[in-house]
Amino acid sequence: MRTGGPAMAAPEESLRRRKAGNAGAEPGSPPGRGPGREPTGCNARLRAGTFWLTRIVLLRALAFVYFVAFLVAFHQNKQLIGDRGLLPCRTYLKSVQQYFRGPVGWDAVSYAPTLLWLLDWSHMDSNLDALALLGLGVSSFVLLTGCANMALMATLWVLYMSLVNVGQIWYSFGWESQLLETGFLGIFLCPLWSLSRLPTGTPPSQIVLWGFRWLIFRIMLGAGLIKIRGDQCWRDLTCMDFHYEAVLIISGNLSFLNWLTMVPSVACFDDATLGFLFPSGPGGLKDRVLKLQEEAARGLRPPPRYGYMVRRAVHVALGILVAWLSVPVVVNLLSPTQVMNTSFNPLRIVNTYGAFGSITKERTEVILQGTASLNASMPDAVWEDYEFKCKPGDPGRRLCLISPYHYRLDWLMWFAAFQTYEHHEWILHLAGKLLANDATALSLLALNPFENRAPPSARHLTWDGPVLCGPLLREDRHHGEPKNVTGHRHWPRLGPKTERFLPPTVPLGFWCNYSHCSPRVPVTLGAVPDLGEMALLHSRC
Repeated sequence: MRTGGPAMAAPEESLRRRKAGNAGAEPGSPPGRGPGREPTGCNARLRAGTFWLTRIVLLRALAFVYFVAFLVAFHQNKQLIGDRGLLPCRTYLKSVQQYFRGPVGWDAVSYAPTLLWLLDWSHMDSNLDALALLGLGVSSFVLLTGCANMALMATLWVLYMSLVNVGQIWYSFGWESQLLETGFLGIFLCPLWSLSRLPTGTPPSQIVLWGFRWLIFRIMLGAGLIKIRGDQCWRDLTCMDFHYEAVLIISGNLSFLNWLTMVPSVACFDDATLGFLFPSGPGGLKDRVLKLQEEAARGLRPPPRYGYMVRRAVHVALGILVAWLSVPVVVNLLSPTQVMNTSFNPLRIVNTYGAFGSITKERTEVILQGTASLNASMPDAVWEDYEFKCKPGDPGRRLCLISPYHYRLDWLMWFAAFQTYEHHEWILHLAGKLLANDATALSLLALNPFENRAPPSARHLTWDGPVLCGPLLREDRHHGEPKNVTGHRHWPRLGPKTERFLPPTVPLGFWCNYSHCSPRVPVTLGAVPDLGEMALLHSRC
């Protein structure tokens, strides 16, 4: 038998070629890779120091928070600041206009920058819905595609700023300013017009990336300093004994704050770190970034164009602006009288942040109740609870988990318990609307105990109408101790310490008149009619 025939020659020749090819390979390198050759395909590893993929992740994360914020606005703005809302934004804008004594001018616009100055106020619900729906559409596009440009991101920022600046107390918390500051920086992370996910002519600006890092640094530092300078229990390391019991993180959920705080943190990670989020394979984003890195390593960068130079100048101007606006923020951080969640300019470009400088040692809940009894003062009067969608109420109901969604009325009810109703005008408006069985206001609640029954208005008499009997409204404050939760009572009223928050509304009285609501003249019969008449006025006006 011949051993040197054609059947054995081919494998031997192939083996010799493989050995020759690996002769000059570096020790430890995989077969087929010679000196100076870069890995390709699925074995490729991204280099550190570039932020192409970082930009995509950051913009999609920011778009997600925008989407949630506009979704909340679409579902709740009409009830809160709409035509028949608890605090109508039309009334607010008129008060701003009157304060500056004249037609809408620069003073009014700079005090409350909003697109609503340019729209017809006779249909404010439609205006609010239009802003929210447009924001939902744009944020959905960026979230799903990962494509964005300066025009789209500026649109999101202007739309949300227009809502925040007329949102009054409903939009008065730190996460609103934080979203606007994050969104403002996001505008300059994108190319001007291109919707490419990897616009090779406009790499992510280091100035903008450092702007995001400066933001997250201030958020963390401000949150820490406000605690050190605040409640003694933080220094004693005992605050956490109360925090999770009294604040109820699950139901409070702090809106989209925790989600939003993660967004600027993304700027601290480069493509090599975030590459695992993207699929490998030829032609994919990861592969294209690798090629850009290889070209940059070989010095094959294209010559700078005019647009590139303009963009650089804009970024330098942005850095100077942020540095200038950061001066009062830094002064506040260094001050022993530090304030938290404050804006120093109407556009909220650079702000100061902080949370939970003081800790409440007990949880107080305001419970809204109504009764159909003719005499609310009788001991046999049956009081029925209004239930909110997420605020603790019924002890048998499981606490809700809704983050990053946010129920603004439920959140404000917690703050209402810290003071009396005189400090919260909207409480009277809410009471009046519940007395009138207002469908718009009731859509903010989970349960109306008087649904399909007589409207929960107080007993009142008009000059030209019959006596109307309906449920009365009462608000009580209930103190609970979550640490004693047992069985199915998720929020028990153990050892209740109940005190009156709002007196029974209109025990007796005439609903008569108010100058701009009705041609009648008010007449009072009851001992405590004024509060009820005010509530009814707010519901009718």
